[in-house]
Amino acid sequence: MTEIAGKAAVVTGGGNGIGMGLAKELARQGASVAVADIILENAQQVANAIKATGGKAVAIACDVCDRDSIRRTKEAANAALGPIQLVFANAGATSFDPLMKMSDEDVDWILDVNLKGVMYTARAFLPDMIAAREGHICATASMAGLLPGWIPQHTPYSAAKAGIIGLMMNAQLELKEFNIHTTSYCPGGVATGMRINNARYRPARYGGPGEKEVHLGDENREQSSLKFYRPEDIAPMVLNAVRNNRPFVFDHPEQRALFRKTYASVVESCYDDADKWLREHGEPTANPHGADLLDAQK
Repeated sequence: MTEIAGKAAVVTGGGNGIGMGLAKELARQGASVAVADIILENAQQVANAIKATGGKAVAIACDVCDRDSIRRTKEAANAALGPIQLVFANAGATSFDPLMKMSDEDVDWILDVNLKGVMYTARAFLPDMIAAREGHICATASMAGLLPGWIPQHTPYSAAKAGIIGLMMNAQLELKEFNIHTTSYCPGGVATGMRINNARYRPARYGGPGEKEVHLGDENREQSSLKFYRPEDIAPMVLNAVRNNRPFVFDHPEQRALFRKTYASVVESCYDDADKWLREHGEPTANPHGADLLDAQK
């Protein structure tokens, strides 16, 4: 079990949407919270709301694409709250533009904020967790990462979110001995305001903030017909999964059918193809040197 009450937590992207919901629910359940966001005013509003209800919170300006910014965030969080045991790597951005119509800056931003931002955050806070031999990292991935064949025109985003899942699952293998657990949260439809606010979070080196709304084309009708839950309603589900050290947390159980249709059944059929091939052609002789191609080096 991962305790919530009495612990110190950091939430990146905590000034709005899912991050805001997580920060407030963490405080409601007894954690002190560092609310980190690239727009400090948003983080301050969430921290003030937490303090107004008797909770403990601090607002910190943080650009998760910048390693130095993450390090400063850790220093500020430690100074205000002490060692951080709960990390919610939630900051992200989205795009529904065709891959070849995206600029290099667009692609870099989507990959950096969604994947590298989680990596940078985890690496910054892990040393203290390892030293204390306890902690939990929950990263906000997406159903677009678990089911990358589901939503079209989402290529860099799906790649980054799938990377988060791989990052969290493999890190768990490394961190198990230190009593540190990981969770990938895969939202299946949460009303975050991202469609309207997305461009406002773009750092200057990726083209700077803007007011352009995320474009949803006709290809994304299925996505636009989803049921969207409020952040405050899904936050307790996420914390319940963290408390129980679950590797994943989903919020739309009806999407199980999509998993089977667009991923599970496809993977099974590919295993069937491999099995059929080996039955018909025989199993190749194993390389006598394992992974090393010694013969090829001569």
